[in-house]
Amino acid sequence: MLLLVATFFMAFVLLLYMLSPLISPKPLALPGAHVVVTGGSSGIGKCIAIECYKQGAFITLVARNEDRLLQAKKEIEKHSINDKQVVLCISVDVSQDYSQVENVIKQAQEKLGPVDMLVNCAGMSISGKFEDVEVSTFERLMSINYLGSVYPSRAVITTMKERRVGRIVFLSSQAGQVGLFGFTAYSSSKFAIRGLAEALQMEVKPYNVYVTVAYPPDTDTPGFAEENKTKQGNFNSSIGSDGYMLSSLTCGMAPVTSITEGLQQVVTMGLFRMLSLLYLRSFDTIIRRCMVERTKYEITDKTA
Repeated sequence: MLLLVATFFMAFVLLLYMLSPLISPKPLALPGAHVVVTGGSSGIGKCIAIECYKQGAFITLVARNEDRLLQAKKEIEKHSINDKQVVLCISVDVSQDYSQVENVIKQAQEKLGPVDMLVNCAGMSISGKFEDVEVSTFERLMSINYLGSVYPSRAVITTMKERRVGRIVFLSSQAGQVGLFGFTAYSSSKFAIRGLAEALQMEVKPYNVYVTVAYPPDTDTPGFAEENKTKQGNFNSSIGSDGYMLSSLTCGMAPVTSITEGLQQVVTMGLFRMLSLLYLRSFDTIIRRCMVERTKYEITDKTA
């Protein structure tokens, strides 16, 4: 009897696996596509722009620093695969004024055509203990990391829905999957990205517009170097084993792009939850030990 049940289960899983490609969104053809990358003058944004350009896309780079934009443009153009490709640079702060963001998106579409894919990479990180972080820092990070993704997405979504084609990528962080010591300002702004993405995906899926949230770990970028100065201590796109585990553990009500992905989350949830408890215990132990050591140093300094 047990063998029969196992056989039926395996047959069911195999059937779902075979049907999975039928419900998954078709990959966006990048040759000739118009890809807009915010925060594209450096770091992850620039690397994404280069990879898209290598596959024949037309690129619009959006960032604040005009000098860095022009430097990135030259670097990206080295990877062209035909003489028709174009890299357009637009200098604007995507987190400050929606009307400005809307205008530059219109300019880009007039020159390179409708936006096929938007990659929201503009962001920054500042770390510090909750009581040590200025209130203005919370406001600043929420503006850059959250509204800096809302404004460009809002500017392209109407055209994408009308054309029944489009991809929007939000760059979150592993700190947007699990709260970390010293990142109260940063983590909250990255958690907000996920809520936005989930709600937006539900709205635009009938129009063949799909949303992806990327959760990169610490990455060697200029932004990460700046973060280190203050550091103390599919729908989901992740990197590495830790990233995969976090994506499964924090999937919640997030949509899946294939039946296979959903089955993997169901099957691995129990094991990953056990591993996560070990991680959390380790984090708590480290923080408690640091607190005890710091208290000892403070007592020693006072008695010296």
